[in-house]
Amino acid sequence: MSAPTLGDDTETWIAIDPITRPDPASYTHSPANPPSFLESQVDGIILRRQRQRPQGGGGLKHSASPSSRFLNLSRDFEFAGWGSFSKMKLTVEEPAEEPRAPKLLGQATASALAGNDVLGGVFYTLPAVLAVSGVYSPIALFAATLTPFLWRPMMEELASAIPISGAPYSYMINVSRKTLAILGAALLLLDFTASSVVSAATAASYLDGEVDLPFPPFVAAAFIVATFALISLSGLKESARLAFVVLSLHGITMLILSIFAAIQWSQIGNAQLQQNWHMGSTASPSSILRQIFYGFCLGMLGLTGLECTPSYIGRIKPGHFPLVLRNLHLPAIVLNTLMSLLLIAVVPLSVLLDGANVLSVLAQEVVCGVLIGILGVCELLKKLAHDRVVPTMFLNPLPLTGAPYVCVLFFMLCNVVMYASSGGSLTIVSNMFSLVWLTVMVLFPVTLLQLRFNRGRLPRDTRTPLSVIFLSLVVAAVVFAGNVVIEPSTVGYFAAYLIAVLSVFWGTQHKVQLLGIVYWVYDQYPTLHRWDASKTWGKWLVGLMARLKRQPICILVKTDEINHLLHMILYVRENEETSCIKMVHFCGDEEDGEGIPSELEANAKILDEAFPEITIDLIIVQAAFTPANVGLLARRLQIPTGLMFVSCPGPRSRYPVAEFGTRVISL
Repeated sequence: MSAPTLGDDTETWIAIDPITRPDPASYTHSPANPPSFLESQVDGIILRRQRQRPQGGGGLKHSASPSSRFLNLSRDFEFAGWGSFSKMKLTVEEPAEEPRAPKLLGQATASALAGNDVLGGVFYTLPAVLAVSGVYSPIALFAATLTPFLWRPMMEELASAIPISGAPYSYMINVSRKTLAILGAALLLLDFTASSVVSAATAASYLDGEVDLPFPPFVAAAFIVATFALISLSGLKESARLAFVVLSLHGITMLILSIFAAIQWSQIGNAQLQQNWHMGSTASPSSILRQIFYGFCLGMLGLTGLECTPSYIGRIKPGHFPLVLRNLHLPAIVLNTLMSLLLIAVVPLSVLLDGANVLSVLAQEVVCGVLIGILGVCELLKKLAHDRVVPTMFLNPLPLTGAPYVCVLFFMLCNVVMYASSGGSLTIVSNMFSLVWLTVMVLFPVTLLQLRFNRGRLPRDTRTPLSVIFLSLVVAAVVFAGNVVIEPSTVGYFAAYLIAVLSVFWGTQHKVQLLGIVYWVYDQYPTLHRWDASKTWGKWLVGLMARLKRQPICILVKTDEINHLLHMILYVRENEETSCIKMVHFCGDEEDGEGIPSELEANAKILDEAFPEITIDLIIVQAAFTPANVGLLARRLQIPTGLMFVSCPGPRSRYPVAEFGTRVISL
């Protein structure tokens, strides 16, 4: 059947008419209206194997698949038991010890956590920018500090859509595949670790230049990291207060320094500025543009810390995140431009280029970059532990403060490994840090594009123009290339560290697969079986794989459309290591079951048979779909809310996704 031709220049489109089927309303069977032969045949095909399943679930699924890949392990190991159908009523039974509600941060304390890193960034970058840009450094730094005007609206849109700590990993896990989210987590871990190492090592280096330390600089760096690790164990709120005090001292110090420099400038006039200009200026326009471009690329690193703010967004009071970004960005514009201009106006250019203690105040300011690194990693690792990417021991808190001490100790270990593997070279870590930071900043526009395409229905307060998103990608690519041109060796270090972290995360994410490979090797060598006569190691490996696969995942479904249910199950199979899925439907308070979709039970049974390696249990919850009830269900099933998956809520949703704490996995 051909559709009408749209015009002389257009091709003819062929449309296939749908097969005419009976109206579903006519499927009402009764003695007076028995089912037709076609209906009986279809029902028989669907239900034939379902009658073989145990009434209450359980029992191993049977399959005609080939034998097991293991020599001494039955193929039954590859298959799960039949799912069950049950109904549940939620009662308001609070746990014996209610978890402590997190204390929210206002814009002042929230700004202070990242503010010391952002405002202290001028001391990271100023010597490097002066080395490549000379007298054009103020222009280069000013241009670099304008780039967050591209990133701020994107970060605000993402934060309003998914205000969950651990971002941008938490953004990516909700808008894309888990593999890409783990890549983002690896970059974040490198960013936080490199920021901490660079901060501590640079501060120790400048302290060593100012005073005669009785020990090597790396000992001072380790002492700085350990000190801030102890501070972070006091809790986020207390760390934020300390950061606010340090930021206040930082601001006062910069203000006094600026005032005295301005007074000096007024006393000596423009003589030093003119001398530096004549000494450092070039006649070639291409040379001037090259100097400014290189300074612009390096000056972007003066904004490090801005990417850390979404990592603790769940602890910031609602509506304050845009204010936090503003509080971090605008002072950075003034500080970076003003400090570079004052230096060129009052200090001879030869002294600046020799690096003669231009940054003597660095040791007093930059160490707080260690604090924001620790806090950012703690939020990231806790989110990864909830998602079973890393072991749950990372969630263990201190009894008094609730601080995740395992996360802090792990972060200290990461600092030691990175600093030691670089041979204690601050240059190597700094070069690697520049590319890591730029790549992390790319995550924001990339994630926002995925949010627009994959989760377009997700409610949010603001919308960033697409032109801004694409422009930010271009800027990031240009700056990345510029840093590589300035120091080509940075690519090698960046790739080496990233591959190392990704390898660890891949292993923790594919534990069952790795254990299966180990068991397969064990299975292939009879010598190992003779040595392990009681099969202790083999039984232990099989038992460990079975325990890991039994860890349940919950999908919260609203409809009985089998295509929608299939896509959710496929997501679980491709992204999580589990053989147990709890399919849950909240039907409201109706006792007669009128709120249950008519085909939900039948479709759940079909899918349970379609995936012999997964047990699919259907649970009907007689309660309203609210954040409180989802929390009660999570405690009842002993499944973290981060492993309870939902489809994307629309603009009419009564509750934002952050209140549920669930993961969005479909459009």
